[in-house]
Amino acid sequence: MAKSPNLVAEVYQKLGGRAALGEEIASEADLARVVAGRIPLRALTHFTRSGFSEQEVAEYVIPPRTRRHRKVRREPLTVDESDRLVRLMRVQVLAEDVFGDADKANRWLRQPLGILDGRSPLEVARTDSGARLIEQILAKIDWGAAA
Repeated sequence: MAKSPNLVAEVYQKLGGRAALGEEIASEADLARVVAGRIPLRALTHFTRSGFSEQEVAEYVIPPRTRRHRKVRREPLTVDESDRLVRLMRVQVLAEDVFGDADKANRWLRQPLGILDGRSPLEVARTDSGARLIEQILAKIDWGAAA
């Protein structure tokens, strides 16, 4: 499926690159290390710039009240929140790659699908197993199969 030269590099850039994450990321191992080390809150700004709404940040990554407290205390996201952030960004990058257009990809991610029992790909991607399912559906679309 990966037409894109480097999924990790695209996720890294969309999360704000070195400026937001504080280090270079060149591999899946680097990305996993950054998630385990807890991603800085400033990466959420880049997340919203890439097409996610504040409501989606609140619903899928971190509640607003918790975010405000973390900001005041200058604390990063937790490991779980960091993982959710990266997971959703990966799914978005893959969808953009498959559809060849950010707007089409973002519309598809939010569209209820029968194959997902009327839920949107974004809702399903809240969990790791759900994200894997969305990646499989995107691969089928990319291969030209009806999904």
